[in-house]
Amino acid sequence: MSSPVILALTAGEPAGIGPELCVQLAGEPRDAGIVVVAAKPLLADRAIQLGLQVTLHDWQPGQAPETRAGHLSVFHVNGCQTTVAGQLDIANSQYVLDTLTVAAEGCLNGDFDGMVTAPVHKGVINQAGIAFSGHTEFLQELCGVERVVMMLVTEELRVALVTTHLPLKEVAAAITPERLTQVTRILDADLKTFFAIEKPRILVAGLNPHAGEGGHLGREEIEVIEPTLAQLRQDGIELTGPLPADTLFTPHWLENADAVLAMYHDQGLPVLKYQGFGRAVNITLGLPIVRTSVDHGTALDLAGTGKADAGSLHTAIRVGEHMARSRRAAKAGEYS
Repeated sequence: MSSPVILALTAGEPAGIGPELCVQLAGEPRDAGIVVVAAKPLLADRAIQLGLQVTLHDWQPGQAPETRAGHLSVFHVNGCQTTVAGQLDIANSQYVLDTLTVAAEGCLNGDFDGMVTAPVHKGVINQAGIAFSGHTEFLQELCGVERVVMMLVTEELRVALVTTHLPLKEVAAAITPERLTQVTRILDADLKTFFAIEKPRILVAGLNPHAGEGGHLGREEIEVIEPTLAQLRQDGIELTGPLPADTLFTPHWLENADAVLAMYHDQGLPVLKYQGFGRAVNITLGLPIVRTSVDHGTALDLAGTGKADAGSLHTAIRVGEHMARSRRAAKAGEYS
């Protein structure tokens, strides 16, 4: 029997809903070994505020995490200032990044099989004078990789992005043969490694309405996308497209696909979030580690109320565990 999966769970912005979602996990027994990477007093205070009976256990590498109901393992990180739920404090910005560093380094050295991230607040981190554009870019730099890919998934749909957080006027110039090639190769490889899909089938969206309509509505498909996809097909990657985005997300196409590759953020993600918001998971592909995240923000208005929905976090943990097990099988030369 394979050894249990151990996932690091970063609690995110201290003033947001992340800490309470973490302590709420202790309400039921868990299959995966969860280690919350956070300031222990922060979790204890939030549990008291919510009226939850949770015993927090200090965790060290090599220990089996607590999985009993009412118990939670914690890897304590210093630096969190006294926090009021819903009220941001720039003094906590470095602490938030320290939790990410601890979790990622633990994944790299084998202490954890993957990491799950609760939401952070980019604005307050930048207000503290720290350049930070998000988890994805932070982990890319920390892990020292050239390219990462954002993919959101639900039980029924996977959508990866060629470009992510760019103004719309910059998207077309950013879709180069090099970027499209790198992103597609990462998507194909990681669907094999982390999702045990032996021959991924990928639908590729065009950039322009009607996928350019033969050049009448834009020439990016003709000059960049189609030639690049043709070359990738010669290398054995199974690609269909470029397809018009307004018809790609229909059962006719999706029933025979393992993932969709969208050209930009608001081309693919509105469809996925409409289809599964609250139970979707954000995944960073291209890293040497497993990283999943919730599909929502810090929800400062809900912090401390006990009304936050933990559905996306439960899904992120479940997907993270599946990805970690699939990677183990891939390393062993197996597919489950």
